[in-house]
Amino acid sequence: MRAVRGVEIHPTSVLHPGAELDDGACVGPYSVIGDRVRIGKETVLDSHVIVEGSTSIGASCRFFPFSSIGTVPQDLKYRGEDSQLVIGDRNTFREFVTVHRGTQGGAGVTRIGNDNFIMAYAHVAHDCILEDHVILANAVTLAGHVLVQAHAIVGASVGIHQFCRVGPYAFVGGYSCITRDVLPFVKTIGYRNEARTYGINSTGLKRKGIRREALLELQRAYRILVRSRLNSTQALARIRQEGLQSPEVSLLVQFVETCERGFIK
Repeated sequence: MRAVRGVEIHPTSVLHPGAELDDGACVGPYSVIGDRVRIGKETVLDSHVIVEGSTSIGASCRFFPFSSIGTVPQDLKYRGEDSQLVIGDRNTFREFVTVHRGTQGGAGVTRIGNDNFIMAYAHVAHDCILEDHVILANAVTLAGHVLVQAHAIVGASVGIHQFCRVGPYAFVGGYSCITRDVLPFVKTIGYRNEARTYGINSTGLKRKGIRREALLELQRAYRILVRSRLNSTQALARIRQEGLQSPEVSLLVQFVETCERGFIK
């Protein structure tokens, strides 16, 4: 490795003159960094990593071998227009992860927040948004325009349809095929129209520090929303009538109210 202005660069790597690297960044063997790429402090690229396009990466991220970041979207409507990928701090991208830039149809940007863990072979398509503390297990595939909210966990080999949302603190079981929104705080698993929920993810929420009182309210709200014979509008009205007003229940209610594709019951 050679040090250039506080940056460690392996002699076999290829850096475009237009790339910008902050102090403490490290570029490993045979990695390729393109024009207009910005890499933050203490971020490490292992061997054979490719980063290209208008891509901004924050501090203390880690990219394992053969990850491909910021390449052009897999969208037949894409015609080479300028678009972006914005990545926050302390994210981990394991082997063979692919993350694509945005398109005009999605405001031109793909966004990944902070403290996310993306396991091997996962794919984050154009115009997706990952908030903070998200885990995508091995071979998760996000189609375009998918929103995965904070603290969600998506199990191995899950496929998620375009424009779907995965709510905060949701847990999606491995090998599911998701074509509707996934409720916050809830365990969901299954294939397309056969997917169903399996109650509040109590164990995971306790580990995240959710209060016992909030868990009890969530469980009650879930039973009204999913297990009763009420439709969604009636269920939300019943939740309000029963005075379930914790911040967690309010978030669940807001999520249901803003569903456009419907949600998995």
